Amino acid sequence: MDASTPDSAAIPAARSGGRVVVDQLLRQGVDRVFSVPGESFLPVLDGLYDVADRISLVVCRHEGSAANMADAHGKLTGRPGVCLVTRGPGATHASVGLHTAHQDSTPLVALVGLIPRGHREREAFQEIDLPGALGWTTKWVAEVDEAARLPELLARAFHVASSGRPGPVALGLPEDVLTEFVVVDDAPPARSTTTHPAPESVDETAESLERARRPLLLVGGGGWTPQASDELAGLAADTDLPVVAAFRRQDVLDNDDPRYVGVAGLGIDPALAQRLHDADLVVAIGPRLGDATTGGYTHLLVPRPRQQLVHVHPDPDELGRVYQPHLAIASNPEPFLAALRARRRISAPPWAAWRADARADYERFQEGNPEHGDVVLSAVMATLRDRLPRDAIVTNGAGNYTVWVHRYLRWHVYRTQLAPTSGAMGYGVPAAIAAKLHDPERVVVAFAGDGCFLMSAGEFATAVQYGLGVVFIVVNNRRYATIRMHQERQFPGRPFGTDVGPVDFAALARAHGAHGERVTHTDEFAPAFDRARSAGGPVLLDVVVEPDQLLPHATVTSIRAVERGGA
Repeated sequence: MDASTPDSAAIPAARSGGRVVVDQLLRQGVDRVFSVPGESFLPVLDGLYDVADRISLVVCRHEGSAANMADAHGKLTGRPGVCLVTRGPGATHASVGLHTAHQDSTPLVALVGLIPRGHREREAFQEIDLPGALGWTTKWVAEVDEAARLPELLARAFHVASSGRPGPVALGLPEDVLTEFVVVDDAPPARSTTTHPAPESVDETAESLERARRPLLLVGGGGWTPQASDELAGLAADTDLPVVAAFRRQDVLDNDDPRYVGVAGLGIDPALAQRLHDADLVVAIGPRLGDATTGGYTHLLVPRPRQQLVHVHPDPDELGRVYQPHLAIASNPEPFLAALRARRRISAPPWAAWRADARADYERFQEGNPEHGDVVLSAVMATLRDRLPRDAIVTNGAGNYTVWVHRYLRWHVYRTQLAPTSGAMGYGVPAAIAAKLHDPERVVVAFAGDGCFLMSAGEFATAVQYGLGVVFIVVNNRRYATIRMHQERQFPGRPFGTDVGPVDFAALARAHGAHGERVTHTDEFAPAFDRARSAGGPVLLDVVVEPDQLLPHATVTSIRAVERGGA
């Protein structure tokens, strides 16, 4: 053989585009893909058949759930979750999960099978303009035009999804690109980029803290890691700084830590809302500072808050987009917290009483309110607080029932709360399935309202198929309670379109061959939950609550009285 002739063993073999996709997933460390099968990506499914021992294919009942499972997997691992869906209806169904991943800053890669390239611009069967349909809900969206570029574009997708502010990426895979055979090298694993704070920014933050008398740390958003959570706990212990969790980010600090003082979100403790108003310094580490966390932009005023605001966020484009902070720092949470901790400790901080009072308010807010009906949800949450292991994963979707969950439960370990900051109904069920698949030994509890559960009820069959011991708790009040609440506030006594017909969810569970129980009194819940824990498979507890009870502190009757009295 001529010395200039390359060794034949170094020449890649020709592979179908579908097999190239699968090999790139392996290179990127993907171990699980969530999908509803479609004819547009059969070569990818065939490639996955060959690597079933290395990549698990989770077959879902709806593409929205597949995307939500990928979102939950991305949250749990810190690496992009992957969903594989078909064109038109599959992509648009999945868009709800991409929207959640975008607002939640979750790394996610959506692979979308498309029509053959030669059929474009004819409104072919299930044709979709992928960039036009998904551009607003993704960090980047593209279509692959030739199989030889698959390694390049897939590596880019994983890099973009996990770098800076994490988020979803959608990559379109035309059917004929997947059937095309090509000789091409694999791309190396993508490495995410992390932003770090400038030393002078850390110094300025520390100096602001030393001058403060009523400071708050407001933490949340994307890009967190277990190490970042540990750094936060260490900083709080070093400085006695009170820590407020952003909306649905209550697991960033152990809620038993005396420096944890509550969550800024829907159903916020009025005392905490007042404390946000009264603070002289807010150091926001990670959150975008959206309307749910800021009380509709009232706790912190736009564009320049009355409090001194230090805003730390991994994406420089987010800084200054809504708020004009006194100090903007482009950094991921972990390096910023580590750098701030490295500064000298603050001895005898002047805010000790401020922090202690804030913690006392938090403890007081966790005490139950008088509630109507035979099932008292605050007592149900207290039972769970006593029975759940510290590392139990709790998921939920959206609805007024979540106000009880966020108010009365406590989280202790980072990445045990899976909840959509986008306010998407139907999220809790698929998220719990992804969590149990990821860590079968941990207790996983999924909360859903009756309306919320019915948006992804088909995935209960997925839990049964895979034998997943998730405890699904359906808060059954026979109505869309959040919309009813707003309706009663604006049009008291004129309910319309917010009632949901009665459903026996326990019977639905039994129809799937699983265990289901109905809970109609508070004292029935504890033994039912204990039975659920030991059932060995998926269990659904149908918790029937009083429809009049809209919030822990408000009923339909009380809201009508206030609104009519105000009129």
